[in-house]
Amino acid sequence: MSVGHTAVTTPVPDGPVIVCETPQDECGVRDVLDRLGDKWSVYVVVELASGVRRFKELQRAIPGNISQRMLTLTVRRLERDGLVARTVYPTVPPQVEYELTEMGHSLTHLVKTLADWSIAHRPAIAASREAWDAAATEPEPEPTRI
Repeated sequence: MSVGHTAVTTPVPDGPVIVCETPQDECGVRDVLDRLGDKWSVYVVVELASGVRRFKELQRAIPGNISQRMLTLTVRRLERDGLVARTVYPTVPPQVEYELTEMGHSLTHLVKTLADWSIAHRPAIAASREAWDAAATEPEPEPTRI
């Protein structure tokens, strides 16, 4: 939300989607959206929703060839936010497993809803993009002089 906005302006049946006490606090929404809006976090949440994964299992399961460093950063951030739990077993080499916390599991229904919406609206979005791109490539009309 931009500064000065304290609610989503689209009317919804139950009232505004977000209402903050002050525009400056943003209700913490920015932090959550930054975390879940990054390229890899949703993939990690989706994969861990089906169970405990070791690091390499998680890395192989995520589409897009996530690097070891990026996966490490992503799971650390999700762990810091309380969405992922990390368990280290005292073996040589150490075995590390990741799983969603209770709070992380509570997020999975929202991710599924977003995925379902995306699938349902994919054709309409593609058509809209094509129409916009076609209109955007047309030359601008010359201004008329009076």
